[in-house]
Amino acid sequence: MVIISATLLPSPRDKADVPLSVRSLRFLMLDPQDTEAFVNLHKAQPIRRQTVITCIGTLKKNMADEDAVSCLVIGTESKDVYILDPEAFTILSKMSVPSAPTQMDVTGQFDVEFRITVACRNGNIYILRRDSPKPKYCIELSSHPVGLVRMGKSVVVGCAQETLQGFTQKGKKLWTACLPAPVTTMGVMDLPTRGFQAVLVGLANCEVHLYRDKNLISTIKTPDVVTSICFGRYGREDGTLIMTTKGGGLIVKILKRTAVFDDRDSAPGPPLAQSIRLNIPKKTKLYVDQTMRERENAVAMHRAFQMDLSRLRLAAARAYVKALESSLTPMSSSLSEPLKMNAVVQGLGPSFKLTLNIQNTAACRPVMHLAISFLYDESLYSMRTAFFKIPLLVPGLNYPIDTFVECLSDKGISDIIKVFVLREGKSAPLLTAHINMPVSEGLALN
Repeated sequence: MVIISATLLPSPRDKADVPLSVRSLRFLMLDPQDTEAFVNLHKAQPIRRQTVITCIGTLKKNMADEDAVSCLVIGTESKDVYILDPEAFTILSKMSVPSAPTQMDVTGQFDVEFRITVACRNGNIYILRRDSPKPKYCIELSSHPVGLVRMGKSVVVGCAQETLQGFTQKGKKLWTACLPAPVTTMGVMDLPTRGFQAVLVGLANCEVHLYRDKNLISTIKTPDVVTSICFGRYGREDGTLIMTTKGGGLIVKILKRTAVFDDRDSAPGPPLAQSIRLNIPKKTKLYVDQTMRERENAVAMHRAFQMDLSRLRLAAARAYVKALESSLTPMSSSLSEPLKMNAVVQGLGPSFKLTLNIQNTAACRPVMHLAISFLYDESLYSMRTAFFKIPLLVPGLNYPIDTFVECLSDKGISDIIKVFVLREGKSAPLLTAHINMPVSEGLALN
């Protein structure tokens, strides 16, 4: 097997200032000995250059009425745009674009002023005007256009990268809206009686979105992917939406006469008020005087700020040390053994029941080999068990540990009992708590 690779080069038809016809291209491909016979065969036939229509539109001749005479506007594969006479079908005007046109939008009147917005195969959009054979403006896009409509004085383009972009007539970008799916078709929704204009965008996820500028006004669910869309008068109804689907279906929807369109954007994201420019008041004399004072005393103000910040940090550090020393919130600082403990004292005295609730706050790692030790004044209290082991602590469960404390003093005084959670074989505690014991009321009454 022999594999031959070839590189596509621009043909002489594309590089020439005057495009060649098919007959001329065939003549250039002949061998020298066959050229004379080819010329004798075709010398009596006129040379014609045939092309293919790629897009089509209409342009009002001299009146803007709905039933006024319109001219046919044709875009061809030979990179030309023709305006044909509506009666004799002769060429009234011919304009050229740098690439073959694929979509176009026409507005205006031929005898007055008109604009033809053309989306071409090279990914750019060109704007043609009256008495100008070449494009007046060019809009360069980041991806190829798949939809093109004109709404008022702006041009709305649907791009292949799932975005909807708005431009001025001179090609300046106004806004960009991201879409949830690729664009399949686009159309204009125009209600002159209400003064409402919006863009209908058919998407590949079986939805039709209604946009006014970059704001999503409404969403229509369809049973299949919409391939073409048209809004206008149908019978007696002025607001009728007709859609064709990928599977060959036809969908007709009629707009309710009581329908109300809210300009509020229904798409998720920042509110519409965020894009409204604030009306900032003018600078008053007090504001100017305050600004001058801050400039003159900038060093002193900065030093005062740093002093207050240092005092705040010192107060926070002292409060943190006090909480650690008094064990107000007994929680372990070890990342490998995160523990939390709280104590409950029950009883009037002289016997008290002391309950310690220990919890492992780790995500999935159990803790084992722990023990609890108590430190207290033996002249005031006595405990049945001052040291005992803790079972395996499963994460998330609360383990209550009970012990009993006996008050030995009858003077009506109390003290602090310190609780230490230790790892077996190590002297440094993992967790410390201070329990303020209540006064024994039983001995006080005696």
